[in-house]
Amino acid sequence: MTYHQNPQADATKTAPPEASEPGRQRDRPWLMRTYAGHSSAEASNALYRRNLAKGQTGLSVAFDLPTQTGYDPDHVLALGEVGRVGVPISHLGDMRRLFEDIPLERMNTSMTINATAMWMLALLQVVAEEQGADIATLQGTTQNDIVKEYLSRGTHVFPPGPSLRLTTDMITYAVNHIPKWNPINICSYHLQEAGATPVQEIAYAMSTAIAVLDAVFASGRIPEERHGDVVARISFFVNAGVRFVEEMCKMRAFGRIWDDVTRERYGVRNPRQRRFRYGVQVNSLGLTEAQPENNVQRIVLEMLAVTLSKDARARAVQLPAWNEALGLPRPWDQQWSLRIQQVLAHESDLLEYDDIFAGSHVVEAKVGELVEQATAEMAHIAELGGVMAAVESGYLKSQLVASHAERRARIESGAEKIVGVNIHESTEPNPLTADLDRAIMTVDPAGEARVVAALHDWRLSRDQPRVDKALVTLRGAAAGAENLMPATLECARAGVTTGEWASALRDVFGEFRAPTGVSGAPVAVSAEASGELADVRRKVAATAAELGGGRLRLLVGKPGLDGHSNGAEQIAVRARDAGFEVVYQGIRLTPEQIVSAAVAEDVHCVGLSILSGSHAALVPDVLGRLRRAGVDDIPVIVGGIIPAADAADLRAAGVAAVFTPKDFGITGIIGRIVDEIRRANKLEV
Repeated sequence: MTYHQNPQADATKTAPPEASEPGRQRDRPWLMRTYAGHSSAEASNALYRRNLAKGQTGLSVAFDLPTQTGYDPDHVLALGEVGRVGVPISHLGDMRRLFEDIPLERMNTSMTINATAMWMLALLQVVAEEQGADIATLQGTTQNDIVKEYLSRGTHVFPPGPSLRLTTDMITYAVNHIPKWNPINICSYHLQEAGATPVQEIAYAMSTAIAVLDAVFASGRIPEERHGDVVARISFFVNAGVRFVEEMCKMRAFGRIWDDVTRERYGVRNPRQRRFRYGVQVNSLGLTEAQPENNVQRIVLEMLAVTLSKDARARAVQLPAWNEALGLPRPWDQQWSLRIQQVLAHESDLLEYDDIFAGSHVVEAKVGELVEQATAEMAHIAELGGVMAAVESGYLKSQLVASHAERRARIESGAEKIVGVNIHESTEPNPLTADLDRAIMTVDPAGEARVVAALHDWRLSRDQPRVDKALVTLRGAAAGAENLMPATLECARAGVTTGEWASALRDVFGEFRAPTGVSGAPVAVSAEASGELADVRRKVAATAAELGGGRLRLLVGKPGLDGHSNGAEQIAVRARDAGFEVVYQGIRLTPEQIVSAAVAEDVHCVGLSILSGSHAALVPDVLGRLRRAGVDDIPVIVGGIIPAADAADLRAAGVAAVFTPKDFGITGIIGRIVDEIRRANKLEV
């Protein structure tokens, strides 16, 4: 199917008139997106066209981890990651296939991309030009918020200074050449997933926006009279949790603070330019593997938080699927989430009314409280030197790790209740998950080899002298002070690959390993003499004594490119509090590096955390390297989003224990780790 018209316009033509009271004007629905992409550009293109035919009104592109972190599919770190959590885009040819028969001039396209955002925008622009589009009409968003990558999501590449320069260059280019494009999406979504409270979510996101705007205006590339145009193109991407009253108040607080900052700090007088413009994905972290059917009502409640209040309503909404805690959703699962939005927008009377919370003293009090506390935290960050300094010092990361640890402790104690997890756990057999292997979509392992082969063909077919010249120009621009976007566009046109573009910038800018936040996190669970943690601490001490003294040593490893480190951090913090010596070097390690550290540190257990689906390739690699190093008696445990069949395969391959999201009791997991150490050393359990 080829799309020659705006699907939203088509839906308006064909849909019957929607009922409402005479004379009452319905508000326009928000953009409805589905975050999607997998396997290959061709497979993702087919998925997008099916979703558009179902009434989706905006595209939201999920890229795989090699693309997000600036590696080609044949790089050693890309093993097992190609096409897993998104679509692999290695060069202009891939981007052409991704949007084949989808006219970019008529789309509103969101791209969840950060460190390599400039590269992806360049590829998109060139494809749009090849389609005959006027780039000044392109509409969409590049995420491009690197701060939250340092704090939560882990797909950063370059140090803070050069990263901010890439963002600044891209914003100034877009404002001058692609004026309808949102060149940055300041993200608080991932901060909440990393443990942020509503106050932290607001304060950290706003502090990031201030750092970005300060850098853009300091560049001198935007005349003062156009500062409002820049502010008007700054968008936000937020999270909505299940506490939907608090979440709705959070959105009103966001809007109030943004209006104050843009008016008072930047002198923007036009109220339309000061509008808080945001899109949302509701909280995937809150979805449960246990009784996953409960996720449907969670998703609905979270959607209400960002749609009920007209004055704080999202401009775009994308909902996760009910089974995302189990694995990759199927097209039918994504359709279900899209239909949830459509029922609210088209069947309910929500869009017929002005803000239904206006004048509520309860809402006003909560909003005022959030504004007061968030602005105080923003002032503290400013005292530390701004958000970039607070990233480099480790302050922000340690605060998030601590907040997350406190929340996990509340869940474990039962103070925070989650239906099906720590309350009302009994259940009838679930027909949705009766066949777990078919309840999620799986990516063909052979797909990675096909993508790698296509990449090699691309390299052989291009004009290599033009590629070499483009990369020399890019390095020269990076070493100087000019805007990097023109050199990046030439790289795109010349046929440079994603890995080559990022490698050229790595040569100039270097790489950055963000603070883990583990050492600075306070104790979240007290160790009373009769408590569970106290019991585990005694078992840790006894085991260490039986093994000859010293402390038990646990290596927590993040192999591959998966940067979602929340689980690994929480295991590391709780193991530390239980008396372990913890070796945790952060994200993005090769199996070889993990095994080398295990041998050098003489650890008693290796714990691997993988949420991207690459466990099937990476865990056996680690096991094999341990055997070859002669230390295969060290127990290996694995945690992550791992289907039951895969978990059975891992145990058969030699993994001592597999933990998935249903295993929410962290102290209990630490106890199990001690048991596995005892078994491996032939001690009584």
